[in-house]
Amino acid sequence: MTTMAADAPHTRAAARAALAAARRPADLFPADHAAAVRTHRRLARLLHPDTAPPGERPDAEAEFARLDALWQQHTAAARPTLTTRRRTYTLGATLTTGDLAVLREATYEEDGTRHRALLKIPRTVTDNDLMEREARTLDRLARHGDPRHRAYAPRLLESFRHRDPDTGGERRVNALVPSDGFHTLAEVHDAHPGGLDPRDAAWMWRRLLAALGWAHRAGRVHGAVLPEHVLVHPGLHGLVLVDWCYSTAPGDRVPALVERHRAAYPPEVTGRRPATEATDIHLASHTMATLMGARTPKPMRAFLRGCTLPAEARRPHDAWQLLAELDALLDRLYGPRTFRPSTMPAPHP
Repeated sequence: MTTMAADAPHTRAAARAALAAARRPADLFPADHAAAVRTHRRLARLLHPDTAPPGERPDAEAEFARLDALWQQHTAAARPTLTTRRRTYTLGATLTTGDLAVLREATYEEDGTRHRALLKIPRTVTDNDLMEREARTLDRLARHGDPRHRAYAPRLLESFRHRDPDTGGERRVNALVPSDGFHTLAEVHDAHPGGLDPRDAAWMWRRLLAALGWAHRAGRVHGAVLPEHVLVHPGLHGLVLVDWCYSTAPGDRVPALVERHRAAYPPEVTGRRPATEATDIHLASHTMATLMGARTPKPMRAFLRGCTLPAEARRPHDAWQLLAELDALLDRLYGPRTFRPSTMPAPHP
């Protein structure tokens, strides 16, 4: 460590000289975290462009950007990492803990640029097989699904095994591209406890059927179309169907179910019988019915009943055809479709 790192400068000129001499973060920041934070704050205050004389403003902006880059490198080096044959992921905050996995923010460097990722880490090694199932399905959708609808599922960066240093257990980790600005339908439901306006639910329902139709044509049943697994972007009317750990080929059994949602599943899942496209249609319809609640118009209720019949063979199987039938119903109820802006209410303080 240089003298500069041990004794942070106290003047703007000294700060500029220290930054110019630094070739790596350790040349500026002490190894001790608290001391490094103090040094960074002092340097940021001294080098901020707003404090620079007018003639030095352009150089000050470049220097401040370099200080920030060195600080980001320093803080990243202090965080835990996961290294694969392709990338080194720097772990960030835990976003959520789901039924099967912990979702953690991460970053990695590629082509000189820092990229964001989402690491899905199983809570127990006994769920490695479900992580592998998700990775295989996402790979299949990327290779065999119609590319026009690719955004309906997360993009898999890679899937790899990681040995937990605490337990020695080996876990299958899926690295995904994060979806920004999205909310789960569970969050939407919580924000509208009296039921979502069916006109707002309509675009989500349409997108969900399109996502299922795309997956079914690629030879996959999702198997868990539940509120937590459907992400929507209110402003862009976007939708992503996530958590493909329960997916299967049509005619095979769904490998597991989310126990707290047992009542939402059709009989073929709870009875450990083969799943089909109608299985997803049942789950999606139950999810939309729950989302709208008491606000569901009577014609929609009848439509949903036909999609959630107990007998798998009597339910619709073609999501694309069902989408066309839904559009006809929406036209009868609300007339020609127009873009209806949607927003999420601000959280309660």
